[in-house]
Amino acid sequence: MAKKNILFAAFEASPFIKTGGLGDVSGALPGHLKNDEFDARVILPLISSIPEEYKSKMKFVTSYEVPLGWRIQYCGLFTLMKGGVKYYFLDNEYYFKRSQVYGELDDAERVAFFSKAVLETVKYIAKNFKPDIIHCNDWHTALIPVYLKELYVDDPLFDDIRTVFTIHNLKFQGMYDKYVIGDVCGLGGTEAESEMLHFDAVNFLKGAVIYADAVTTVSPTYAEEICTTRYGEGLEGLFQEFHSKLSGIINGIDLKSFDPKTDKAITVNYDAKSLDRKKQNKLALQKELGLEEDPDVPLFAMVSRLTTQKGANLIAELMPEFRERNMQLAVLGTGDYLYEHAIADFAYHNQSRFAARITFDEKLSRRYYAGADVFLMPSDFEPCGLAQMISMRYGTLPLVRETGGLKDTVRGYWDYGNTANGFSFKDFDANGLRNAVDLALGLWSGQKDTWRELQMNAIEKHFGWEESAEKYRELYNSLLK
Repeated sequence: MAKKNILFAAFEASPFIKTGGLGDVSGALPGHLKNDEFDARVILPLISSIPEEYKSKMKFVTSYEVPLGWRIQYCGLFTLMKGGVKYYFLDNEYYFKRSQVYGELDDAERVAFFSKAVLETVKYIAKNFKPDIIHCNDWHTALIPVYLKELYVDDPLFDDIRTVFTIHNLKFQGMYDKYVIGDVCGLGGTEAESEMLHFDAVNFLKGAVIYADAVTTVSPTYAEEICTTRYGEGLEGLFQEFHSKLSGIINGIDLKSFDPKTDKAITVNYDAKSLDRKKQNKLALQKELGLEEDPDVPLFAMVSRLTTQKGANLIAELMPEFRERNMQLAVLGTGDYLYEHAIADFAYHNQSRFAARITFDEKLSRRYYAGADVFLMPSDFEPCGLAQMISMRYGTLPLVRETGGLKDTVRGYWDYGNTANGFSFKDFDANGLRNAVDLALGLWSGQKDTWRELQMNAIEKHFGWEESAEKYRELYNSLLK
């Protein structure tokens, strides 16, 4: 029986190119999709910032021309095997030899070229790997489903190719002046010319939602939330219209990388069977941050961008109240200057109880995960979230607002009692966060056995990619019937 072929199209994938969570997903999910039934490969732009150690190992396959509107552009095809996955890289120095991955003035043309080039590349790899499904990710690849159904409809090679479009960050939709649809995208005179309009602009992401065979987000709750005015970013009506093909699949984390039993960045290694050793990481972190070294004081931690979306405003507002409680708070991250300054200044004047490191430090973040007792994620919205899963992996109880992936992964004590794996609150305000913190403090001081139960529930819950990959395979199979 022939394998079903998945071509995973993205603008970034770790370890080659990474600016955020999309890079993590693109670097991890395809390898977990592969099994006896599926072959998954990844196609990326050959961005100049890809480390030389990878570029030097790429093999040149061929070159060809890609039509884009009135343009005819060069495309070089390179391949590389990494972690058992075959990667295709599309080369065009005019579009991809840049100092940054995104944020260029011609991003609309750059992503249009990449989307068109992906489909042209299928002609050159189909003999050995004809995709059954092209899995597109975020607005940078949103034109692939549009091009497939508008410009390749008469080519029998593409007749049975299906598309999945995953929304990782709805904040970025690829909105441009409407002239782009014809002059840049080459879609003038097609139905897409009107379908992709959003008010008086062209919206790439809207096109993908309309033209893709299935649309996913990175958690089930977020898939429902984007159908509402609060979370829909102006497209809630569109998601309501196409709700039948919308679903949510939670992301996973790298269980090998985030493993307190082997993590070299933390002070003392431990696992579920040696959870008492976690206390040594707490004492070491307290010492490193200049906090009072006391294992009996609960240590709350936050590793995050310091923005309103992440609830940094609530943290800044409540810090004076937290000073009146028997607790410590350590914050790590950068973001809006207002919150950076407010949190750092308060910590500076209360150094035995509060610590702030206004930077990003990967190794230090792991010591936060291992050393803290409670991990704070009071987000306004969170499509998926990974930090809450990582904190549980380290036996640190997450305290989250019930939104998106946080609601799907954290079982709050208020609702689940001794079967919980953390704490949660509903309303995005200081009162909700305050009450959840007080609940955690009460449990810490008065119910040590229950606290340990929750820790065990957390550390034994594995959020690896296997379950997520299986749900994607189920989705693919539903499209290939």
